[in-house]
Amino acid sequence: MSHTIKEKEKLLQRVRRVRGQVEAVERALEAEQECSEVLRLIAASRGAMNSLMAEVLEDHIRHHMVTPKSGRQIDPAAQQLIDVVRAYLK
Repeated sequence: MSHTIKEKEKLLQRVRRVRGQVEAVERALEAEQECSEVLRLIAASRGAMNSLMAEVLEDHIRHHMVTPKSGRQIDPAAQQLIDVVRAYLK
């Protein structure tokens, strides 16, 4: 079973959060709000999208690339990769 199926509800919640933030950008533009407020909303949207990307990517690394079927612990190098990806997407 794919990790996206296992984590479906959690991922859908993140997508809904992203959608809400993008809609807030749209409302701010329609209301002709100050550019600083629009930029803040765009940054929040980007952060939410990056968090979604990091979540899916981390699960992909864990479930398809490095986690052995034997149930052993994840390799330290794989954990370092996950940490780098998360830091990059912040």
